[in-house]
Amino acid sequence: MVYMTTFKSPIGALSIAAHGSRVCLLEFEGRVNARRMLEHWYPGDPIAEAPDPGGAVAALHAYFTGRLGALDGVEVEMHGTPFQRRVWEALRSVRAGTTTSYAAIARTIGSPSAVRAVGAANGANPVAVIVPCHRVIGSNGSLTGYGGGLDRKRWLLAHEGHWLCFEDQNMS
Repeated sequence: MVYMTTFKSPIGALSIAAHGSRVCLLEFEGRVNARRMLEHWYPGDPIAEAPDPGGAVAALHAYFTGRLGALDGVEVEMHGTPFQRRVWEALRSVRAGTTTSYAAIARTIGSPSAVRAVGAANGANPVAVIVPCHRVIGSNGSLTGYGGGLDRKRWLLAHEGHWLCFEDQNMS
């Protein structure tokens, strides 16, 4: 069974889904067709509305009210290639208030020359915020792209206490 809901957060509405008790999708509403994605991943499984799929709503509420570690215990079920899943697993080790780079993630997963592939995997993350792809910045400290938009990335990093002055750095 797949459970879905929409959560209104300080950074906009979030589409959330869980397959059983594991969160499999957290996307900014309107960015992807969440239902179509879920039907592709779980053909034949019914999709139903639920108030708190996988406990994500409670964890996100806690996170957005200042308990930054609340997302760490949320169980996820990731759909992607083995390489993407290694990148996403590495991202979960990047704690709130800290950042990393694509190059550092590439080294962490044992593929130091795969920096661009790490960037592509980061951009394909289907469980935003919980799998913290927003914590990846350029090796030079620049604020790099984010599927939810740079304003959301800036907000999330500031919320987590990351105080770099991104406005003064290259925004590409």
